This record gives sequence, C-alpha cells and structure tokens, in this order.
Amino acid sequence: MNAPLLHTPLHDLHLSLGGRMVPFAGYQMPVQYRAGVMAEHQHTRAAAGLFDVSHMGQIRLRARSGRVEDAALALERLVPADMLSLKPGRQRYALLTDPQGGIIDDLMVSRLDDWLLLVVNAACKEGDLAHIVAGVQDACTIEAMPDRALIAVQGPAAGAALAGLAPRAADMRFMDVAEFDVAGVPCIASRSGYTGEDGFELGMPSDGAVRVAEALLAQPGVAPAGLGARDSLRLEAGLCLYGSDIDRTTSPVEAALDWSIQKSRRTGGARAGGFPGAETVLAQLRDGTSRRRVGIAAGGRAPVRGG
Repeated sequence: MNAPLLHTPLHDLHLSLGGRMVPFAGYQMPVQYRAGVMAEHQHTRAAAGLFDVSHMGQIRLRARSGRVEDAALALERLVPADMLSLKPGRQRYALLTDPQGGIIDDLMVSRLDDWLLLVVNAACKEGDLAHIVAGVQDACTIEAMPDRALIAVQGPAAGAALAGLAPRAADMRFMDVAEFDVAGVPCIASRSGYTGEDGFELGMPSDGAVRVAEALLAQPGVAPAGLGARDSLRLEAGLCLYGSDIDRTTSPVEAALDWSIQKSRRTGGARAGGFPGAETVLAQLRDGTSRRRVGIAAGGRAPVRGG
C-alpha cells in the first residue's frame, strides 16, 4: 500500500487560500492558487510570491570537536565545493556526488556560529541523510530537523516585505544568513532563492509557520504561489531541478555546474579532489565533456514543457 501523503504546517492555510493540492515528494502541496500559474509567475517577477518549501529536508551538522571548521572539512569528503572557506553568516550551493561523478543531490549549506545547516531536496532527503551519516559520522553529529518549516518569499518586493517585519533583513546581502524574529517567531533567514529574483528563505519551528506566512501575506505586494510557478520561474532563470535536469547520470561539469567547484578543490588546489567521483570530475574539468547542459530560448507563445 502507498503511504498516506504528508502535510506541511501550512496545509490548512493553502486550502483556505484556494490552493489546488497535488502529490509531490510524498506531500500534499499546492500546485497553484486561484490566480493560476502564469499569474503567480508574473506576480513573483513584478512583486513577491510566497512559497511553502517545508517539504525540503533540513539537516544540522556539528563537529564532534566543537570546531565548525572540522565539520566543513568532513563535508568536503562528500561535495566538491570549498566548505572550509565558508564564512559565518554565509551560504553556498553544493553538490553531493557519487563514485562515478554523478550528482546524488544539490543542496544549500549555511554556516551558523558553530554548526552547518544543510537544506536538501524533498524527494532525496532520506537518502541524503543516510549518505551524509555514512560519510561523516566519525567527525560530526548529524541531526535531521523534521520539526522545522521553510518558507520562501521571492521577487523584487520581497526585501521590503520582510524588512517591514524584521528590519535586519534590509542589511543582508545575497547569500547572507542571519537569525532574527519574524512576527515573534525565531527564524534562520537566508537571502538567496531559486527563482532568479531577489528573495529570502525562512526556516522556523513548525508551530510558528502559519504566523510568519500570514504576516508576510499581509505585507504589500506579497501573494501565494505554488509549485507550478516555482518550476516555471526556476526554468526561466536557468536553474536546475534535481530529477529533471540533473541526477546520477549527469556530472557537475556536464550539468554546467562547474562554477560550484572552487579553485581549492580543483587540480592544483590546496585540497584538490577527495570527494566521490573526483577523478572523473577533475578529468572533465581539464578535458571537457561530450555533452553539456545548455539554455534554449523559446520562440513564440507555446509554453516550454518537460522533454
């Protein structure tokens, strides 16, 4: 029998806003609201869209030594990105690779004071957690955080909307991470996003998610947006979706994500290689590949479809 679909902490709010719910990565999620996907896409480009991404996995990584640098070095066993140079209050995009150089998942890594926060894709989070535990448990304690919600507010009006509730947000730069209260709820905020627009992600205890979402929706220019607009926005911005554009059959170089491999991890760098599939990936960086992900500009009015 199929397992029943899970609900995020915002499930009832989605229903009250007219969200059309569909199965996604084991959850019931809103694919769109009453306005429709195109209207939500355009509104996010013009003002701000609020997305529920609580289905994604949040993982805390803490070094057994107590030194966050040791957690960063341990994580470098699993990803080709430079984690050691990540400064406190900053975030970096990274890839989990397999022994063949394929991509297990893509993730965001944030450095807090004495620990690392990993945000992984919903469909991969159980496998990612097992992979991370197997790879770094000798050096780190690894804690899944299923009691956390995650909300993204994206678009040119996102900064003003969040700053209206938390003035400290106005001082954040792209890829900054900070901790502050929003509507009385303690949040871990990052300024990034997967739409190509300015935006923020807010992680918080699940019991505060509705309060934060309703406070943001009450700000000028903020409207709810579903999975449909989330996908069309990231596609328009040329951002990868795991399982669609990247998976274990694509390497970071084939996926045109070699920008996520910093100089220190490349041949001749201070900590070259040392991640799964390094021999393949470093050879592709040197010699090139027979295939490469490219962008295609759509002509006419027909929407772009998968495949």
